Amino acid sequence: MTLVKLQEIHLANRPKGMPSKEDFNFVESSIPSPNENEILVRTLYLSVDPYMRGRMQDSKSYIAPFELNKVIVGGVVAEVVESRSDAFKQGDVVVGNLSWAEYTVATEKEIRKVDPALAPVTTHLGILGMPGLTAYFGLLDIGKPKEGETVVVSGAAGAVGSVVGQIAKIKGAKVVGIAGSDAKIDYLLNELGFDAAVNYKKESFWDDLSNAVPNGVDIYFDNVGGDVSDAVFTLLNRHARIALCGAISSYNSDGKDTGPRIQSAMIKTSTLMKGFTIGDYAADFSVGATDLGKWLQQGKLKYEETIVEGFENTPEAFLGLFKGTNLGKQLVKVADPEYAKL
Repeated sequence: MTLVKLQEIHLANRPKGMPSKEDFNFVESSIPSPNENEILVRTLYLSVDPYMRGRMQDSKSYIAPFELNKVIVGGVVAEVVESRSDAFKQGDVVVGNLSWAEYTVATEKEIRKVDPALAPVTTHLGILGMPGLTAYFGLLDIGKPKEGETVVVSGAAGAVGSVVGQIAKIKGAKVVGIAGSDAKIDYLLNELGFDAAVNYKKESFWDDLSNAVPNGVDIYFDNVGGDVSDAVFTLLNRHARIALCGAISSYNSDGKDTGPRIQSAMIKTSTLMKGFTIGDYAADFSVGATDLGKWLQQGKLKYEETIVEGFENTPEAFLGLFKGTNLGKQLVKVADPEYAKL
């Protein structure tokens, strides 16, 4: 091969509060050659996700923290450039949890093929990937929506929240979304068919939310935490269910995250609150992926992607997650395929 160098992104510092571009370091490295049963892939798209902020902290969690001065890892769609595996050939399109790098050597177990003819390859980082599966299992296993119930979703215009609301509609529920701009409210109402949507940045938010759920809240899918969730907690019905997916409002907090004491309210309403991560459902991924793919083909699910062009803009795309600049799934387009046919 004539290829010599690649760029990869390392974690330079453990951020205090909101991360900055200085917390990322671009490093030039030699492109490795694959060994037996390994595959050299070229990154086409990479995913930036809120959970990555937690991995920048050196603290105990459900997944190990990123190492300082080592490459960051996340969801990647790539094409096979060179293969020393019988399972993959040049031009295959694959998805995996791989390095933030222009090229990566992967093992057979780290990647899986995707068929570009069935759906756009980017969907495997969004609605057919981790965000879609997170929405599917969190809502259906913890929320267990019934026809006619009221489901409230925070972060409703994001990659996970937008799918939660649509699945709830498929199940016959009334869906209320919470988002942070009038454009996102319009998207939820007019594109995704939510029954109501409220802007948490408006001074009238608490009243607007109360008016949107005259019969109270049966299921709350929480992607945000903080003041937004404090408002929802006051509106819970008896036997309400809360799926705790994320708490993006506090990810960049310097101090201790505080809020109201909710135990009494939950006791009085017999509310179930359960935190989860997508890894809890790994054994059932194929079931979720099948349903999501079917609903997508049937036109019951829609999705939006915000795509930033250029590998050099990856940190900017990541930081945009915490500024609310993305609609739907946030992706970075790194390269056009050389061998794959998309």
